[in-house]
Amino acid sequence: MSRYWSPVVHGLTPYVPGEQPKLPNLVKLNTNESPYGPSKRVLDALRAEVGDTLRLYPDPGSDALRAAIAKRHGLTPDQVFVGNGSDEVLAHVFMGLLKHDAPVLFPDITYSFYPVYCGLYGIEFVQVQLNDKFEVDVGDYLRNNGGIIFPNPNAPTGQLVSLAEIERLLKANTNSVVVIDEAYVDFGGASCVPLIAKYPQLLVTHTLSKSRALAGLRVGYATGHADLIEALNRVKDSFNSYPLDRFAQAGAAAAMADEDYFQAMCQKVISTKSRLTGDLQAMGFDVLPSAANFIFARFPGRDGADIAAKLRERSIIVRHFRNPPRISPFMRITIGTDEQCAGLVDALREIIKFNKIK
Repeated sequence: MSRYWSPVVHGLTPYVPGEQPKLPNLVKLNTNESPYGPSKRVLDALRAEVGDTLRLYPDPGSDALRAAIAKRHGLTPDQVFVGNGSDEVLAHVFMGLLKHDAPVLFPDITYSFYPVYCGLYGIEFVQVQLNDKFEVDVGDYLRNNGGIIFPNPNAPTGQLVSLAEIERLLKANTNSVVVIDEAYVDFGGASCVPLIAKYPQLLVTHTLSKSRALAGLRVGYATGHADLIEALNRVKDSFNSYPLDRFAQAGAAAAMADEDYFQAMCQKVISTKSRLTGDLQAMGFDVLPSAANFIFARFPGRDGADIAAKLRERSIIVRHFRNPPRISPFMRITIGTDEQCAGLVDALREIIKFNKIK
């Protein structure tokens, strides 16, 4: 019945999310979810929200949540925008801030939703090739553009651009918005949110799905100059004035306030990542430096898809990308618990016939 579709639908190539398989005894290391649950304060806030007030619309401005986010980052609430996960926030960013005559620039190996948004909104774009170390080189972005966006650390590589390099980009690129997608920054990077005070063209996006363990609530946010935030609010209020429900607002605000739990969980993931990286390197894997809650690894001479398939036979799911071909030897492995990662290492030893030196 596609004859009823509008022309734009025929031209779309939708984003393909990570698989959510239903397998027994599954070790799920493919979608970068937190291996640990949210804080008790979040669960208490959600329970407290159950009541008669569910018959009422939620706060359209998410004022309490924006205040909590602003307090956490040393900002004011008018510098904060919230939405249903960072994906919705980014969708509004592309429409409200990146749709101009010149093309948007983003890496050729990066979050694959970016070209999807460009197709949805009719935005011209140029994919800038990562260097030979799979790094974002900001020097490659010093050209005419209608906006710049990349994750930091990048996905799926996990590699980080330093704050000094981001500031170099901002100093040189003053006529368009620079969007830094910090979905994974809490696992080994430094946020560039403090640079907002100096650079009105900087917008920084975050998600509570990873380091706050709230993928099931769907909450993301952007921080930036109030003028940028106003543009996002105009798009939101032309699309859905009530994007976050009462549970999402209450749970997310509690998560932002529980700094001790947040820091402890991030450190657990970082510690496990370091151990897993060492184990894989000892086995002969090449592992890119990662500041995220995942690693990007390949075994020389072995096909990444084949190894991923053999892991799946053992009920261990990792993410493999066939395109672009440059990264097809790699697997993206989410950091799980110590037990899950130890099981992964044992399985990989068996798969590649690794004989540990006594």
